[in-house]
Amino acid sequence: MKILLTALLAFASLNLSAADAPPKAATKVAVKAKAKAPNPAMAEITDVAGLPRVLLIGDSISIGYTLNVRKEMEGKANIHRIPTNGGPTKNGTASLTKWLGTGKWDIIHFNFGLHDLRHMEDGKRQVEPEEYEKNLRTLVAEMKKTGAKLIFGTTTPVPEGTLTPPRTFGDVAVYNNIALKVMKENDVTIDDLNAAVAPDIAKLQNPHDVHYNADGYAVLGKAVVKSLNSAIGK
Repeated sequence: MKILLTALLAFASLNLSAADAPPKAATKVAVKAKAKAPNPAMAEITDVAGLPRVLLIGDSISIGYTLNVRKEMEGKANIHRIPTNGGPTKNGTASLTKWLGTGKWDIIHFNFGLHDLRHMEDGKRQVEPEEYEKNLRTLVAEMKKTGAKLIFGTTTPVPEGTLTPPRTFGDVAVYNNIALKVMKENDVTIDDLNAAVAPDIAKLQNPHDVHYNADGYAVLGKAVVKSLNSAIGK
C-alpha cells in the first residue's frame, strides 16, 4: 500500500508540473516575439515645429549612432532615419524615392560603402568600384533635387583578418577615394567618420568585426552631430 501511495503522489506531482509549465509552442512564440522587439533607432519621431528636419541614411553603423545623435541634437533638430539598414548603393538607388518620402528635408546625412565592398560567394564585391561611383552619382543627383544640404559620411574601417561576411581592409580606401571624388565634384560636405574612429579603432571597434562598442558609437555620433551643427549654422 505504501508503495502504491508513493507512486500516486509522484504521478500527481508530475501532472501538476506539466500543467504549470508553459506549452512549448507558447514558449517559442514568446522567444520569437522578444527577438523581434523593434529597434528604438527605427522609431518614427514627431517633429518639433520650427526645427530643421534631418534624414540619416546608412547601414548598421548609422543605426548604431542614431540614438546618440538624436539625444545630442534634442531641441536643435528633428533627427529622422530610414526605417531599415540602407545596405549597398544599388539598394539605395532602388529605395531612395521611398526613403525621401514627400516631406521637406533640410539636411541629409548619408553613407554607403561597407556593403558595397563586401565579397560575395562568386568572389566579386557586391558592388564593384565602377558601379559604386555610378550609383553614388545617381544618388547625389536625386538628393540634390530635394534642396537639402547634403553630408556624406566616409566609410569606417574594416579590420584586418578573416571576417564574416568577408571584406578586405584595403578596399575601404579605394571606395572612400571614389566617394570623395564624387562629393567634391558635387559640393557635398564630407563628414570623415573613418578619421573619427581610426586613431583608437582597437578600443572602439568590436574584435574581428566592422561594428562598434558603445564608446565607438558615441564617438561616431559626436562626429555626425558636429557636421549637423555646422550645416545648421550655415
